[in-house]
Amino acid sequence: PTLSGLRLAQEPTVPTLRERVVQAGLDAIGTPYSWGGDDAEGFDCSGLVLYVFREIAGLELPRTARAQRTSGESVSNKKELRPGDLVFFATRGRGVTSHVGIYIGQNKFVHAPRRGTKVRVDEMKNPYWTKRYVGARRYLDTTQSQMLAQASR
Repeated sequence: PTLSGLRLAQEPTVPTLRERVVQAGLDAIGTPYSWGGDDAEGFDCSGLVLYVFREIAGLELPRTARAQRTSGESVSNKKELRPGDLVFFATRGRGVTSHVGIYIGQNKFVHAPRRGTKVRVDEMKNPYWTKRYVGARRYLDTTQSQMLAQASR
């Protein structure tokens, strides 16, 4: 049983900022990888994040994955990840942050993998990503999301 029946029939359901960020990431699926790219023509990993957060949340994030990991609020436990959080990986070894994606929920994230690929969704549980995971950051504050959702009604 759900409570949705209690909602007024005509009331539009306004997606939260987190939902809109996730949707924008998903909308980019199939966009070609482009090193240094940060627009709809092509993205690199941090460019995709930069673009989505600028267009959807009006937030100006740092340009590189490593810099994006130094801002925002730390999410120390993978169990606390929420859609719209950024997930970081050390893809070149040495524990240095070199890759970023947008967590979309259900242990999945959307990202621009590398040259010759397109934006896609991958599983956090995939051994490749599990081994290289170095942390997550939260840029979307819940109270901010709720205020924006109310403002757009």
